[in-house]
Amino acid sequence: MQEVVIEGPEVAILERIKNAKSKNKDIVIVEEMKKTKVKGLQEDEWRIEEDLVLKEGKIYIPKDGELREEII
Repeated sequence: MQEVVIEGPEVAILERIKNAKSKNKDIVIVEEMKKTKVKGLQEDEWRIEEDLVLKEGKIYIPKDGELREEII
């Protein structure tokens, strides 16, 4: 797997995503379900890498309207 280097404004957005996730109940639920080894979450559908939550290999953006709008 090739390592991806992220620079520039993307770094700030990733930090905002990481900080927003702790406020999001959906992410807390996913993290807790993974800890208890719920079968549907043991595969790669949901996983946590470098403090980012990934769904099917894509970064999950928490329910933060301002953050989502900025990304779009």
